[in-house]
Amino acid sequence: MDNNFKQSMGFEPPVSLGEWMITMLIMIIPIVNIVMLFVWAFGSGTNASKANWAKATRVWMLIGIGLSILFLGALVSIFLHMMK
Repeated sequence: MDNNFKQSMGFEPPVSLGEWMITMLIMIIPIVNIVMLFVWAFGSGTNASKANWAKATRVWMLIGIGLSILFLGALVSIFLHMMK
């Protein structure tokens, strides 16, 4: 099929290997990774598969933060109990 026809029908080209490599490199940089996740998740010019990946990554980050807070709370509770 013609690429113009595919784009007019809503099909997007897949994200290239090079673009994924740059994405992973950006995700290594603290603070920038969080900002870029919002840009990719809600930006209008982002490929749909990359936007979905960014949204899923944000959800996993929130789950990880929540579990970390619960684990830290449990450790603090155990430590305080042992101090009595």
